[in-house]
Amino acid sequence: MRRRRARLLCSLLLTVVAGAGTAASSASASPASPWSSRSSSASAPDSAAAAPTPLDRVVPAPASVRPAAGSYAIRPDTRIRVSGSDGSDGSARSARRVGDYLAQVLRPSTGFSLPVTTRSGDEGIRLRLTPKAAGARTLGEEGYRLQVTGRAITLTARGSAGLFHGVQTLRQLLPASVERTTRQSGPWRVSGGTITDVPRYAWRGAMLDVSRHFFGVDQVKRYIDQLALYKINKLHLHLSDDQGWRIAIDSWPKLASHGGSTQVGGGPGGYYTKDDYREIVRYAASRELTVVPEIDMPGHTNAALASYAELNCDGVAPPLYTGTEVGFSSLCVPKEVTYDFVDDVIRELAALTPGPYLHIGGDEAHSTSHEDYVAFMDRVQPVVAKYGKTVVGWHQLTGAHPAKGAIAQYWGTDGSEKEVADAAKAGTQLILSPANRAYLDMKYNADTPLGQSWAGYVEAKQSYDWDPGTYIKDAPESSVLGVEAPLWSETLRTSPQIEYMAFPRLPGIAELGWSPASTHNWDEYKVRVAAQGPRWDAMGIAYYHSPQIPWPNG
Repeated sequence: MRRRRARLLCSLLLTVVAGAGTAASSASASPASPWSSRSSSASAPDSAAAAPTPLDRVVPAPASVRPAAGSYAIRPDTRIRVSGSDGSDGSARSARRVGDYLAQVLRPSTGFSLPVTTRSGDEGIRLRLTPKAAGARTLGEEGYRLQVTGRAITLTARGSAGLFHGVQTLRQLLPASVERTTRQSGPWRVSGGTITDVPRYAWRGAMLDVSRHFFGVDQVKRYIDQLALYKINKLHLHLSDDQGWRIAIDSWPKLASHGGSTQVGGGPGGYYTKDDYREIVRYAASRELTVVPEIDMPGHTNAALASYAELNCDGVAPPLYTGTEVGFSSLCVPKEVTYDFVDDVIRELAALTPGPYLHIGGDEAHSTSHEDYVAFMDRVQPVVAKYGKTVVGWHQLTGAHPAKGAIAQYWGTDGSEKEVADAAKAGTQLILSPANRAYLDMKYNADTPLGQSWAGYVEAKQSYDWDPGTYIKDAPESSVLGVEAPLWSETLRTSPQIEYMAFPRLPGIAELGWSPASTHNWDEYKVRVAAQGPRWDAMGIAYYHSPQIPWPNG
């Protein structure tokens, strides 16, 4: 099961977490988080005499690295030069946007002005969008080429996503102190050579459950910035569940006003207005992430059922729910009003969402008979298509009739489900999120103060050490669209708590999605991810100091 019934320990834990989380929230911008196992002050400061970071020391691992002698140093007179065609493809505007973003990252810590200019030159930091150039096709929409000489850093890509991803690599090649918001001493040197990099999979996602506990717009933006550093390109928002409905729907206003009025353990809950949601979508797009909204159904629907009595088979609205049990709720499949509701919700949400995907959940519908489940999915999948979106569902969808083009998200633990493999053979694409590998809410060990353990304990190595391409038995490797790291929030209330559970496991899932399978090696990866520790300290990320990773200075 994705989320087993809560135990008494969970409710006791929430009481402890609530008190500690208040203090943690006030420290969200500080590296000295109560969820860190040691203070960031233990990290070694950047040494002015240190050699620049080798090109192959970044996360995710690049597809191709060719080191060369020398290095480039960012200096007070360095300019960021952007170029692109002025045609209808908008590449010049896109290059300028990425250049402005890079300048915003570098200016506070370097203290340099770093003007962004369209003037050509053979020195400085050069960002080039070349969608029609010879050889650009091999980079795809997300690939990039980074060339470093003593005179210039040249970043070339076919699309804005590739240029943006290349900037994330450049950030990691600079000293960790570049992430600080106050002026640092430098020097700001980048190793010489060439990186040519393209992703293994098109889908590299992270899911945030905002239903069990509500996270505001600024908290979601903070997580988006952290995801972007590791080339995650999908933000899956779990917008509805038994405990809360988190998106305003004009045609059914009580979903948000009543259904969104609480959360696990009680409290005010909350929801996104349509403008809030638009701002999340806009911000995610500026970091090259596509938002994938999820409305879970026919189960996990108590917040909706409590808001509108007519959605219940007996016409009686249940009370709002603040516990953590699962599988007890269901939309009334035989009622026609159910499909009026579904059509309205999908129509309004699709209109707010420029991305091509809409997730309809579909897991743990234990209170829905199999016949009703199949009938419901047969009715609902065409509604998603009617409003121009590709349907995504949890892998239980493969036990019904997946629509042509549907995507199934796998959350099992051993890849042995025959119906998943059969659906993959028939053309259904798969997103891999095995719970005992990719679920970021699983405890690291018995002493972890947050999270759950129904899928076992998941330390950093176990989270990284698997191959998405071969995980589902008998499924063709070509059926794997990518990977996703879900983070369920039954025990999480603050940004530091999100970060403690996500880091260091999230970068490992990102690497499985981006890097070639030939680069996946735990002994090498753990050294590279250890080098991220000082960067997370500088960014104020409250990460878990896994004993499996050789962090600087222990």
